[in-house]
Amino acid sequence: MSMKIRLARGGSKKRPHYAIVAADARMPRDGRFIEKLGTYNPLLAKDAEDRVKLNVERVQYWLSQGAQPTDRVARFLEAAGLKEKAVRNNPKSAQPGKKAVARAAEKAAKAEAAAE
Repeated sequence: MSMKIRLARGGSKKRPHYAIVAADARMPRDGRFIEKLGTYNPLLAKDAEDRVKLNVERVQYWLSQGAQPTDRVARFLEAAGLKEKAVRNNPKSAQPGKKAVARAAEKAAKAEAAAE
């Protein structure tokens, strides 16, 4: 059984509140989970103490059992010092799309024509 440490969404519409849970990877996001490991409230300020709460001992237990954290939870664990910081490199995310490149080329061509 592959385990994940992930977020389970709660709260009302436009007022999200997440539980950090250990769950079977085959279960749905808000479905059945094995254990609640903490909470995450994205509505609080980034420097607020209550924004992310973790039960450190249980998180370490699940990591030792082979549970894989999702990307967002991995960032929480890195901030808490429970996991080594992973190197993230996505150079394509900073590149403009096809339409933006075409618009920029068109604008450069118009500027060049006006300069002549």
